[in-house]
Amino acid sequence: MFYHDNKLQYTVRVDKPNPAFANMLQQAIGGIEGEIRVCLQYLFQAWGSRGPNKYRDMLLETGTEEISHIEMLATAVALNLEGAPLSLKEEMAKDKVIGAVMGGMNPRHVLSSGLAAMAVDANGVPFNGSWVVGSGNIAADMYANVMAESTGRLLATRLWEATDDPGMKDMLSFLIARDTMHQNQWLAVLEDLGGVKGVHPIPNSFPQNMENQEFNYTFMSTQLECKPEINERWTEGQSIDGKSNFKYVLAKPHGQEPQLGAPDPRGHAQKEQMMGSAGKGLVDKVKDVL
Repeated sequence: MFYHDNKLQYTVRVDKPNPAFANMLQQAIGGIEGEIRVCLQYLFQAWGSRGPNKYRDMLLETGTEEISHIEMLATAVALNLEGAPLSLKEEMAKDKVIGAVMGGMNPRHVLSSGLAAMAVDANGVPFNGSWVVGSGNIAADMYANVMAESTGRLLATRLWEATDDPGMKDMLSFLIARDTMHQNQWLAVLEDLGGVKGVHPIPNSFPQNMENQEFNYTFMSTQLECKPEINERWTEGQSIDGKSNFKYVLAKPHGQEPQLGAPDPRGHAQKEQMMGSAGKGLVDKVKDVL
């Protein structure tokens, strides 16, 4: 069950409406780095959570908070669109190129939403649910969440740089601060699970003695010649999970050259592709059988 309050989580104020910036804010709503993504990601992780309830409860609380961030951004889009031209004629009267394509405004803010936010990114592409990660493995999900918050914070800082509106900068500074908290929050869960050595490799429930021991901590260089002088953190010394040591080798093929069968006649490849090595084509062989 969810509840709502009529007031925003944080003040949203636009001192000077800017339709072009409204379109940029759409990325923070419906883009891959946006709030719809993290909101649904945390909620679906929670709804499918198995194990200690504390992780489910925390995910539910944070996913619900992200709904508030969508609300804030949607309000910011609407406020930035107030006073925008409802007719292209208004812009054409000022500039023959339709105000440089309405000054960067998204025409769908007029045509589709009536000067309101939409569940799309800055290019007008609808939100894609396949971006939502919910694996059922709490450690894997936490890394996905750190990545989502990191790219979200990066986007918010770029939006902060893109506006000189004091109200928008204030709102974005709040969202940037929450991204800082959430990054630390998800990393705290990983620490709670045992830290790097405790959770890795993910899933830690698979017995490592079933792995191919020749390759599980080997950096395989695909350069043309071996460079034994390479001594990077990922090529020598103890592995990050503390369970083995890194080593460096020059990559080489360990498998066979692929040999595929002739095309299935029902797939209708070219006749020349269906010729068998014995000289008689596969099509003819099929005809003989029929």
